[in-house]
Amino acid sequence: MTETVLLWQCIGCGKLERTESCVGVCQDRKVEMVYAWDHAQALLRVEALEEIVRRIASVTPREGQWESTYRALQADARRTLAEP
Repeated sequence: MTETVLLWQCIGCGKLERTESCVGVCQDRKVEMVYAWDHAQALLRVEALEEIVRRIASVTPREGQWESTYRALQADARRTLAEP
């Protein structure tokens, strides 16, 4: 689901290095990364929330059923938001 890059990380200072050899044009720059597991979990959360929004956008209740449909969608949304 998520593409990751393999790096070597120093267990002392945390420095990250690629396994490929340098061709002499590299420059050190500050980068921010997240662990692949954290990123994958965030994507799963986004997908779950997108599904709720998709349902809200596409549902057209029958006449006189707005309230029950709203409550059902609201319950689904609350359940999704409560999930870690």
